[in-house]
Amino acid sequence: MASSAADLHIFFLPLLAPGHMIPMLDLSILISARGPRSTIVTTPANAKLLRPSLSDTDNPNIHLLTIPFTSDESIQLPENLTGHPIPDITPEFFASLCRLEPHFESLFLTHRPDCIISDIFYPWTATLAKRYGIPRIAFHGTSYFSFTVMSVISLLRLYESVSSFDEPFLVPGFRHNIKMTRSQMSSIVTSPPEFMAGFPASLKETYGTVMNTFHELEPAYADFFKSFSDMRSWNVGPVFLCRRSVDSLRNRGGAAACEVFRWLDGKDAGSVLYVCFGSLARFTAAQLREMRAGLEAAGRSFIWVVTDDPEAEGSVPVTGEEEGSVGFVIKGWAPQLAILEHEALGGFLTHCGWNSCLEGIAAGVPMVTWPLFADQQFNERFLVDVLGVGVSVGSVVNSTRPEERTVVVAERVAAAVEAVMGEGEEAEERRRKAREMKEAAARAVGEGGSSEVDLGRMVEELMALKMNRMKG
Repeated sequence: MASSAADLHIFFLPLLAPGHMIPMLDLSILISARGPRSTIVTTPANAKLLRPSLSDTDNPNIHLLTIPFTSDESIQLPENLTGHPIPDITPEFFASLCRLEPHFESLFLTHRPDCIISDIFYPWTATLAKRYGIPRIAFHGTSYFSFTVMSVISLLRLYESVSSFDEPFLVPGFRHNIKMTRSQMSSIVTSPPEFMAGFPASLKETYGTVMNTFHELEPAYADFFKSFSDMRSWNVGPVFLCRRSVDSLRNRGGAAACEVFRWLDGKDAGSVLYVCFGSLARFTAAQLREMRAGLEAAGRSFIWVVTDDPEAEGSVPVTGEEEGSVGFVIKGWAPQLAILEHEALGGFLTHCGWNSCLEGIAAGVPMVTWPLFADQQFNERFLVDVLGVGVSVGSVVNSTRPEERTVVVAERVAAAVEAVMGEGEEAEERRRKAREMKEAAARAVGEGGSSEVDLGRMVEELMALKMNRMKG
């Protein structure tokens, strides 16, 4: 008997961090729109975070199931990376992800899905999928560029070819002139932690990878990845473009969001800088003071999103519009997509997390780049050296610990903001390239676009695999 897409059931297991959970939720929305059933598996505390986004969809094919989060009782880990200062819990947190396996397997045996799409940080899902004869697809939370450049640097140990931490080295094998320093390297590159030991073996058992990017954005690096890894891959991004209701995005922020949009509506087109470093970033009080001074010295209207960080007390303006200031401060969550798409936006000061990079690209906004840790230094090079839509403030130390990073002085902040939002041929060229990327992103997810076609191919291939198993 013929099988339809509605018979296909996929389990999604996102990493327990907002920057990984939300894109995988968006991916499940895109897949379920084609007929398959999607079940997102996470822990109770993270399920509460996902439900508001899930409620925005009206697709009955998407479900949320929970498994318990267990950790070493002596450590008392949070269920999410945002629940504790990153440097203090990262190794233990990632080690605790292995404890999800028996609970996930129990749920798996109850529901018997046809495929597992899991974050790359769950290598054990590849073994589990193989055990039960179904495909595991790995979700990468970064770009082809960052993954391939990191892989080449790690494989060739290029960071050992320099005599100091700030001496640049060239990454060979690519058309673009990519130079980096040892200080910009994540420990994942120079000394991979123990929890990553199972990654290479798991990728050999993985059926393919799905990437939140689009082919036109980084074609050379997508092709390099496929030849380098010898693995199937599908480009399906930007996945957040499945949530295009600006009214819905605006309303999710509550009263604070309504206030900021009233403020934005009174600004000239392209006149406002949006400043946001994601949910995990922390800064010293000294850095926050320099940041504030630099933003105010630039003389541009700005929206600054700050976290609930004790270091920020007294170093940033109060929430809302401060009298005599050109800035508007939001504490906590902000409706970033809707803000970036507002016509008043002219620049985005970002930590270069991949989701934020994509959101800036899809909104057609040039960026001021301020990477902090993980893959962010690599994403900066992609924005600045490959796409030509970014200007760096000069943050060159890759560390989760704010006290280890060199303070970026106010003058450099102001200069980078002016380079992005000012006049002149270079600034206009960045804006032109940003507009081109926005158009390319929209085409990619539209009917017949590269990401739309790739998503369809992935679903069709998973359907064919299921039918072959049924015949066997």
